[in-house]
Amino acid sequence: MLESLQEGLQGHKAGDSVEIKVPAARAYGLRREDSAHRVPIKHVIADGKEAGKSKRPLKLVPGQLISINTPDGPRDATVVKAGKFNVDIDTNHPLAGKDLEFSVEIVDVREASEEEKQHGHAHGPGGHEH
Repeated sequence: MLESLQEGLQGHKAGDSVEIKVPAARAYGLRREDSAHRVPIKHVIADGKEAGKSKRPLKLVPGQLISINTPDGPRDATVVKAGKFNVDIDTNHPLAGKDLEFSVEIVDVREASEEEKQHGHAHGPGGHEH
């Protein structure tokens, strides 16, 4: 959960309805113009398939969310333009540069378990899935 959203929920109780506005800088950040790149298509991972290991060419379309294999591991990106050998990508978060508005109805409030405190996040019914 975004820290700024969590802050907006502080002090509220079950039954409260809250409108929270989060400016882009406190949400997913401002858009960075230096986040556009052209990469060889062989580094693309789309729909769980790696282009460099696939026998069929991947069908990539502008706006599609993909991952790019990098020396530091996979990195999320959005397709801007796809060619036969290269793909133009944007590594900004899809919501970067956008102010966010949340309408929240608080249904229940409870104390965090010790395990949740250790992990730094809430777990759903039956524990966690990571």
